[in-house]
Amino acid sequence: MTSSFYDDNAETYATRDRKPPAARLDAFLTALPEQARILELGCGGGQDCAYMLFKGFDVTPTDGSSELAKQAEKLIGRPVKVMRFEELAARAEFDGVWAEASLLHVPRIDLPAILALIRNALKEDGVFHASFKAGTAEGHDSFGRYYNYPSREWLQELLVAAGWKDVAISEADGGGYDGKPTRWLHLAARK
Repeated sequence: MTSSFYDDNAETYATRDRKPPAARLDAFLTALPEQARILELGCGGGQDCAYMLFKGFDVTPTDGSSELAKQAEKLIGRPVKVMRFEELAARAEFDGVWAEASLLHVPRIDLPAILALIRNALKEDGVFHASFKAGTAEGHDSFGRYYNYPSREWLQELLVAAGWKDVAISEADGGGYDGKPTRWLHLAARK
């Protein structure tokens, strides 16, 4: 249901008025070496990728939706790899992984395995960013999209137990595609 939503609504979703989260992106990019290699998981319409490319970084954009990937390619003018999270097979290739509002669709039971794949893909001391809609139990939104809705404490424990360093999770109020007020968790960590 979640992936079919993005395939069926790719153009509307990708071309909506969405500005890249510049403050979060800048904090992430500042923690990386110059011209660092970045893996973007769930690039959506490509706005964040375009921002990172403009700043001189080597970005590999990916998305699980082939239709969204096509939309992002129009914006950034380069190929987007169509890949589901569980297909990530990179080993110590990237200085950073950017996963803005994408891992929130991973079933809670599968999240530890996906986080392990992300750690494998990062070089030693690599930087990881992800954001999640906060909550206490998994569920679906009004569009039928699945969300894992973690609490800050649950997410913190999960990352620490998996061996991540310098785990920092901030909370902020915002919105989403559904137009509803949303409590967001923004996570930063190092391999």
